[in-house]
Amino acid sequence: MGKLKSMEELFEGRHFDREVIILCVRWYLRFKLSLRDLVEMMAERGLSMAHTTIMRWVQQYAPEFEKRWRRFAQAVGLSWRVDETYVKIRGEWCYLYRAVDREGRTVDFRLSAKRDVAATKAFFRKAIKGQQRAPQTITLDGYAASHRAVRELKADGSLPANTKLRSSKYLNNLIEQDHRGVKQRIAVMVGFKDFRNAAITIAGIELMHRIRKGQFGLGRLGVQGRAAPAVWNAVLGA
Repeated sequence: MGKLKSMEELFEGRHFDREVIILCVRWYLRFKLSLRDLVEMMAERGLSMAHTTIMRWVQQYAPEFEKRWRRFAQAVGLSWRVDETYVKIRGEWCYLYRAVDREGRTVDFRLSAKRDVAATKAFFRKAIKGQQRAPQTITLDGYAASHRAVRELKADGSLPANTKLRSSKYLNNLIEQDHRGVKQRIAVMVGFKDFRNAAITIAGIELMHRIRKGQFGLGRLGVQGRAAPAVWNAVLGA
């Protein structure tokens, strides 16, 4: 990870205070609100803005916020449940690869235009790099391409040869249930128009999902019991 900008640099030149920007971005990613809902809510606070302004904030700041929260991420378990769900972009279905551990903690995710061996391998490589370790057990559904991808990753050394691979609809209920928290937020957005923007927005939604699960260790920041704005300021400014 490269050197992060200071808070002053990150919000330099913005017409609105950084507290307003952070609030709009995190509320949009966390709650079932449209951009126009947020415009109306801000208007009640005496702030006039266009819905496109908030959308630009999401695209610019969601990746920055994820980088800063990532520094406090806690390791997940070594038993991964992996599955794909569907997201509509420009009227076409794309695939959101996701994994959780046996406790339901998010391992990683990846948006893909295709559902095939290459896409599955790309997801696993991203997840292994992000966790800085490979899983001991992988649970998949019966989709053949996913099983082939794991076999090929074991063959080329990306996964340990002794990684246990299993197929269990019952055990994968956990990841299927976890999809709901992300899909319910996406559904309100009524479809994405651009793949890159969709990937950024979904990354922000996944970040909020992980925060809700308590997957970040913030003990050294001394924010226990404090309200969300104070927590966010502490994390972003650390």
